[in-house]
Amino acid sequence: MVFRLPHPDLPTVHSSVKWSGTIVGVTDGSLGSTHKKARRPHTLQEDLEANRAAMNASKFEVASLLTKLIAAQLELTSYQEGEDGRFEVRKKILLASEDFSMPIVNSIINALSFRANGAIKQLQEKERICHLYPSPSVSKKEGASFRSSQFHKSFFFQILLLSCSLAKMELWFAVCGGLAALLVAAWAVRMLNWAFWKPRRLDRALRSQGLKGSSYRPISGDLKDFVRLAEEARAKPMPFSHAIFSHVSPFLQSATEAHGKENKVTFHWMGTNPRALIADPDQIREVLADKTGEIGKANTSHLFKYFLTGVLSQEGEKWAKHRKILNPAFHIEKLKRMLPAFYACCDELVNRWDEMAPKGEEIDVFVEFQSLAGDVISRSAFGSNFEEGRKIFQLHNEQTLFIAGSLPYAHIPGYRFLPTRMNTRMKAIDKELKGILLSIIKKREESMKLGTAKNDDLLDLLLESNLQHLREHGHAGLTTDEVVDECKLFYFAGQETTSLLLTWTMVVLSMHQDWQERAREEVLQAFGKEKPTFDGLSHLKTVTLILYEVLRLYPPVLGIPRQVLKSTKIGNVVYPPGVLLYLSILQVHHDPDLWGKDVDEFKPERFAEGMYKASEKNAFFPFGSGHRICIGQNFALLEAKLALCLILQRFSFDLSPSYTHAPNFVLTLKPQHGAPIRLRRI
Repeated sequence: MVFRLPHPDLPTVHSSVKWSGTIVGVTDGSLGSTHKKARRPHTLQEDLEANRAAMNASKFEVASLLTKLIAAQLELTSYQEGEDGRFEVRKKILLASEDFSMPIVNSIINALSFRANGAIKQLQEKERICHLYPSPSVSKKEGASFRSSQFHKSFFFQILLLSCSLAKMELWFAVCGGLAALLVAAWAVRMLNWAFWKPRRLDRALRSQGLKGSSYRPISGDLKDFVRLAEEARAKPMPFSHAIFSHVSPFLQSATEAHGKENKVTFHWMGTNPRALIADPDQIREVLADKTGEIGKANTSHLFKYFLTGVLSQEGEKWAKHRKILNPAFHIEKLKRMLPAFYACCDELVNRWDEMAPKGEEIDVFVEFQSLAGDVISRSAFGSNFEEGRKIFQLHNEQTLFIAGSLPYAHIPGYRFLPTRMNTRMKAIDKELKGILLSIIKKREESMKLGTAKNDDLLDLLLESNLQHLREHGHAGLTTDEVVDECKLFYFAGQETTSLLLTWTMVVLSMHQDWQERAREEVLQAFGKEKPTFDGLSHLKTVTLILYEVLRLYPPVLGIPRQVLKSTKIGNVVYPPGVLLYLSILQVHHDPDLWGKDVDEFKPERFAEGMYKASEKNAFFPFGSGHRICIGQNFALLEAKLALCLILQRFSFDLSPSYTHAPNFVLTLKPQHGAPIRLRRI
């Protein structure tokens, strides 16, 4: 920025410059002095000394009036009185701002600002109007009106611009610089705490109590090893064995071998957070039974929030409200009413298989059971057929693939905000899913208002229960968005749990033909070739034992994440806030100390006296435990029993030669290369 003022080293020019408090100079010389006779001219120094106190106050008055003015490369002009009493331009002097020290510049500005205020006051008394606009682009609403015709062109107005600009710039640079320094310092402290100080503090707290674990590596922790070992395991198939823990969770298996084999507890690092790996059944139940608020749902990656919604993600009173409203929909008597929908879907499946069996075609039952579970959840939960729900499942499957691909980057701060292809598509899918579900819910609410709802599916039962809750508790029911979240959970849990249970059951019974025959004999003895009944399904002992053993060996969910919110004691260890917990269900289900040396063998008879006596310490957690046990477990088991019965009534089956045994964890435990089966009519 440059501005023009009389230079003290140019006496000929400086001596010609006269200043008076009642003079308004203009660039075109059109406005003269307000006095016929000019007063004795004052030098700049005299004015500075005489008006210093008033000048300071005037500066801030001007600055507050013209807060948005910004001056750049202003031309200020010196004036001299002409013979006719008018003032005219004598000479323009260019002077770079760096030639003046800042105190001198401030003093000059103070003096000229004071003079300008005096001039404004006199112009107002003359009742002449002048509109001041800081720049041509500023609207009239941001301007100000004063008495004069051309004051906005005057020398003192230009001084005003310069005065406000320099004062504001100096102030803003100081304030912004200070704030920036504080923000940078605060950010640096926070980052140091996040990346170094807090992890070191938590590490000392755990090790001081005898807990063993891996050493902390800044920021990434053990994530690189976690991903590397998983990729190595996926690159090669495993033999036809049920000893899948080391293949599915190689990092957890190696961590347990290195640090936690003795007391069933160790810890490793998920980024900057230590995660305690708990494989002791008593401690798992202790965590799942907690109602103190010291242990909460893990603040999992934002990726899981795309489908782990509704009651599954709630805490405290909000969870209790959701669970209370949902419970009636999953009551055993309500499930009986859904059995016809279950049967219709399963019957369509076996009829389609019946046409394919004579041709000797391989059937990928993993894909088939995903379609079946989708059809069942569409009809039983939303009263629609699979064709109407197909779009939802296509979107769900696409979302699952994107989430799996994003997991290695999930712990990178700010990654979710990057406009990557996966991030953009996941948000679009979530929006589309919510739109479809919202449309279904709105239609159902209209049916309820018209009295045409049948109340025979999960959505009707949910809305009916919510309405009853509203009558009893005022406006404390579920909002429409919360109902949408519960529906998303219906789709995800309803499809994943049942389809995977049926898939692994078919694979295991193909490996163990003797148990397949025993199950078939029980089904034919109970129903023959007739339609299975609800009561009959409840009394199928062999089929139930088989399903339990499959859930032990191949649980859909490998573990349950939690986090410590307040210092809490679990077992003999006090965990400080910030520690993550991982209840390792798969590890417990494959622990020889709990299930015996035959832990990796398929032996359904171990559940003959009930699941509580099947192992030491009641180590069976396929649906969780405690007050947060899976609300849909009876739904899943009923659907699986019915589907398996209809298949056993009409087919025998074995594994296709193309089958590759490769259990793989991608959100849930899936067959990496599908599950091709060969069917034979019986």
